Amino acid sequence: MSFLRLLQHRAADGARSVILAEDDDAHFLEGVTSTRELALRAIAAGQTLEAAARGCGAGASVDIAAEYEKGHLIAPIDHEDPAHLLLTGTGLTHLGSAEGRDKMHKAAASGENVTDSMRMFLEGLEGGKPAAGSVGQQPEWFYKGDGSQLVGPGEAFTMPSFAQDGGEEPELAGIYVIGDDGTPYRLGLAIANEFSDHVTERHNYLWLAHSKLRQASIGPELMIGELPGHIEGTSRILRGGETIWEKPFLSGEANMSHSFGNLEHHHFKYDLFRRAGDVHVHFFGTATLSFSDGIQTQEGDLFEITAAPFTLPVSNTLTRAEERAITVKAL
Repeated sequence: MSFLRLLQHRAADGARSVILAEDDDAHFLEGVTSTRELALRAIAAGQTLEAAARGCGAGASVDIAAEYEKGHLIAPIDHEDPAHLLLTGTGLTHLGSAEGRDKMHKAAASGENVTDSMRMFLEGLEGGKPAAGSVGQQPEWFYKGDGSQLVGPGEAFTMPSFAQDGGEEPELAGIYVIGDDGTPYRLGLAIANEFSDHVTERHNYLWLAHSKLRQASIGPELMIGELPGHIEGTSRILRGGETIWEKPFLSGEANMSHSFGNLEHHHFKYDLFRRAGDVHVHFFGTATLSFSDGIQTQEGDLFEITAAPFTLPVSNTLTRAEERAITVKAL
């Protein structure tokens, strides 16, 4: 099965273009400079994104791996006004290991440690994949920021000076554009690192909102067309060039307690998320964290996430912002 991917390219002189990749072949598309532009063109023409891409003239062939190494591949979606790109996500959506599920069910059955998180997880197992035409259980939801918080697939993460942790979250992200009539259109999926502060979150679950106000990164490839139900990848952390932690992760609907459609419904049911022309990057959650294995990240650590059928990684180095005094002035 072939997997079509769209990539955004920025040359050394700043000129932008879009690449269509299929299996090992890739070429520039003529007459289009951004994925969003291509998507809006497809919506206006009543076409699929694939048809719109194939309808562009085929430009020169390109080696996307070489362009990635040169730093010429940027996030596969963006907006010229970052305020019109929203980063959001859902949690407690993945099944995790059979052992973990068994422990949760046994604890719930015994009435021990039935936390809000556990109840939400079990409710998702029960009602996260509703029948067609039905509305399922709503998931946990969080806001991460606008387009200013989306960093490129090879750029550095900058955690705030006050952050207690900078931890990776290997995920899939759905990419969306809102049509002129307010209809959300899913363009496809990208692999992602939904970077978070797990120490802050663990201190008190009501601090989840604070812990999620962090940058995030998505891989350079936007998978379009038919999407696989099962995706298997690897998340690793390198320190000084050596791997200090590595673990496989699973995603895709086959490994989730919620369907994409249910998660999308509970996000886009809000009018403010259906503003014409806006871009949404929505993270679908994970069950695999180095933090759960006792890893404490350090400045300079490199996060690297890979997952077939994506051919390129999302790779980000951890840095910390300088402390700044914030003073509110009365007018």
